[in-house]
Amino acid sequence: MKTYIFDLDNTLYPEEKNVFPLIDARINAYMSHYLKIPAEEVDSLRRRYLRLYGATMKGLMLHHRVDPEDFLAYVHDLDLTRFLEPNPGLRSVLHSLPGRKVVFTNASLEHALRVLQALGLEDLFEHIFDIRTAGYTPKPFSEPYLEILRRLELFGPECVMVDDLPDNLRTAKKLGMYTVLIGTTDGHGHVDCCVPRACRIREALEKLGI
Repeated sequence: MKTYIFDLDNTLYPEEKNVFPLIDARINAYMSHYLKIPAEEVDSLRRRYLRLYGATMKGLMLHHRVDPEDFLAYVHDLDLTRFLEPNPGLRSVLHSLPGRKVVFTNASLEHALRVLQALGLEDLFEHIFDIRTAGYTPKPFSEPYLEILRRLELFGPECVMVDDLPDNLRTAKKLGMYTVLIGTTDGHGHVDCCVPRACRIREALEKLGI
C-alpha cells in the first residue's frame, strides 16, 4: 500500500483557477512596497532567487533579512472562496485511494488549510507538510523530502508523489518515489506518468501497476 504525497497549488485544483497569479502579484507588491525594491527590478530579482534558492522567499530571507512568517502571511492573504469551490468528484477519487494521503507544498500551512477547505478536502489528508518542514527550504531541494520520509517513517519506493512541476518530481524520483505529473509532459525521464487533472489519478496508478 502506497502513501500519496500531493502538491497543493495547481495540482489539487487546475491552473486556470488563477489563484497562483494572485499570489505572484502579492509577492511583487511585498517586494515593492515593503522592501522598496524598484518595480522594474522585481521580476529579474525573483527569477534570480528562484534559480538559486528554489523560492523567492528564501532569497529575500538571505539578502533582505525578511521575516518569513510576515512574508507568508502577506502573500497568502486571499479570499480563496472567490476562486475555488468544493470538488465532489476529486473528493470521491481521493477518498477511494488505499493508503495514506499527505500534502507537500512550498506555501504555508494556513494557505494549505484554506485551499483544502475551499475544495471540500480538508479531512482527507493525514498531514500537511509546508514550507516550514525543513527550515523554509523549498522543493525541489532534497531536505524537505527527506524530512517528510523521516517523519512518516517511509522509504521513497513506498510513496507516489503528485505535482504539477517536473523539477519537483525529479527530486522525488531520485529518492525512489513513483512520480505523477499533473499537466502535460514532453518526455521527462523522471516522470513516470502524466494526467491532466488530479481527479484522474487512478488512471496514472493503473498505468504504473499500483
